[in-house]
Amino acid sequence: MTHDAALVWFRRDLRFADHAALSRALQGSRAVYCAFCFDTEILDALPTRTDRRVEFIWHAACELDAALAERGGGLIVVHGRAREEIPRLAARLGVRAVHANHDYEPAAKARDAAVRASLAAQGVAFVTCKDQVIFERDEVRTAGGAPFAVFTPYKNAWLRRLAPGDLAPFPVAEHADRLAPPGERRDLALADIGFRPTDLGALGIPTGMSGARRLLEDFLERIDDYHRRRDYPALKGPSYLSVHLRFGTISIRELVGRAHARGGRGAQTWLSELVWRDFYFMILDHHPRVVDHAFKPEFDALEWDNDPVRFAAWCEGRTGYPLVDAAMRQLNRTGYVHNRLRMVAASFLVKDLHVDWRRGERYFAERLNDFDLAANNGGWQWAASTGCDAQPYFRIFNPVAQSERFDPQGRFIRRYVPELARVPDKFVHAPWRMTPGDQAACGVTIGRDYPPPVVDHAAARQVALERYARARRRKRD
Repeated sequence: MTHDAALVWFRRDLRFADHAALSRALQGSRAVYCAFCFDTEILDALPTRTDRRVEFIWHAACELDAALAERGGGLIVVHGRAREEIPRLAARLGVRAVHANHDYEPAAKARDAAVRASLAAQGVAFVTCKDQVIFERDEVRTAGGAPFAVFTPYKNAWLRRLAPGDLAPFPVAEHADRLAPPGERRDLALADIGFRPTDLGALGIPTGMSGARRLLEDFLERIDDYHRRRDYPALKGPSYLSVHLRFGTISIRELVGRAHARGGRGAQTWLSELVWRDFYFMILDHHPRVVDHAFKPEFDALEWDNDPVRFAAWCEGRTGYPLVDAAMRQLNRTGYVHNRLRMVAASFLVKDLHVDWRRGERYFAERLNDFDLAANNGGWQWAASTGCDAQPYFRIFNPVAQSERFDPQGRFIRRYVPELARVPDKFVHAPWRMTPGDQAACGVTIGRDYPPPVVDHAAARQVALERYARARRRKRD
């Protein structure tokens, strides 16, 4: 055992290359151990023991272990409360420092504070680095030194600040001779942490660093058309890298660097999406209250119906609005929802069904493979008009107009709502408009084979407008 040893604690950064904490540890220590903790504080709160995200992490950890082992190291995998397991492991290994990358979620900050205190009691340093964003905390500020609350000026300041050094990869491979073997191996299977295999493979979701690499190379062949295709759910437009960004199987620096160097409207549109990611991390870091409250406090006074029957219809894809139903069925079946449809489904729940945005946010949080608190919260508050730089409350998505515009032939609808497969294009966005004869001709009876609309959009929209206006008046009064 060396007295100049360090431990790298992997979290949402499950890769070998371009890793800030690993690079720093390797350059500052003669021997570096690597560990990952399946944290029971997180796992025990999950509603099911068949969770695609847990299996995704498990596959990514296995691939990371193999990459480390090729270079003389390996991944020590522990199972328990991270705030206890990591200090315990540090003591057993006799390291002088534990290295990790920053996390910005309130619960993660509390966990890290507990770990820091436990390590300090042992005389062990806890060293953390920026890794999962390009700019964090106060690095991009207004001219007055405050955090931004509007995206476009934030993006402009972000781009002005961006320099080649911000995208430079952290060196790892050249210092890999300092990796320490993990000692006695204990390879954890999914069953060892109380979970069962899922349909991850059947869905064709690539995992680990190699999966991220394949997706990136595929996307780079399509990136020039990203701005034209990204809003159409029936087309192959997105990068599909969101789950890999969430768990860090690929570096944000590489993705931003690729987009920035590529140029062109498609790449620049995608770069804007990556800047949104930094923006929402910054908002969560500075305003942790957004987890449970509206960013705009006046909208905490909004009136909600929270009708359980309507909420269940939304969750199950039975609202009678085909594009909304297709979106929710995609989520329930695959753990993924096209970004345009996340906005459409969220707007419909909040402004048509008058259900509290926090209920929809929690539903997405349970089911999204790429669930990320900062982005999920930011997206839901944007759709609910309660967040920073949000959709103005008086702009309410019309679910039929959205359907006609972004799925004009109903290809996506028919994929996830197959009972509408034979409905003609002119009715597939609003099948309740069919006459009895039309319904008989295509073999779809509204109310039997597919539900009628759970609400009238025009009437529900008016109710939403009145409630938002009342909430604003209460603030002025």
